Amino acid sequence: MRALLQRVSQAKVTVNGRITGQIERGYVILLGVTHSDTTKEADWLANKVAGLRLFEDKAGKMNLSIHDVGGSFLVISQFTLYGDARKGRRPSFTAAARPEQAEPLVDYFTEKLREMGYAVATGVFGAHMDVEIHNDGPVTLMLEK
Repeated sequence: MRALLQRVSQAKVTVNGRITGQIERGYVILLGVTHSDTTKEADWLANKVAGLRLFEDKAGKMNLSIHDVGGSFLVISQFTLYGDARKGRRPSFTAAARPEQAEPLVDYFTEKLREMGYAVATGVFGAHMDVEIHNDGPVTLMLEK
């Protein structure tokens, strides 16, 4: 399971002209699932992103977690995180899990964050989405379990 995490001042996702998810301060998580992923990887990743300290304290150091700043999550499924462009000009996506495996794990991951007490907005699985991200910093991390 891969997550491209971006610290944002605000973000939103739109499908067919309708906003399906929107947050202010927090993290956008672009989430990819591969064939071997299970709820174990989703649990680890949810705990990891919830505990990261990527927000600045008064001294300007990344010492504060999303909980400390009252932030939210915007989770967007993105199978292209498992794209392989080493050969040719068109990426291969064979490492990405099929939708029938990936969608339940994306939903599970989202629910884990909600169970921890966080506000979580989402995109629409499998839809063409327009994502507006105001990366704060910029701060971007790739996490993988």
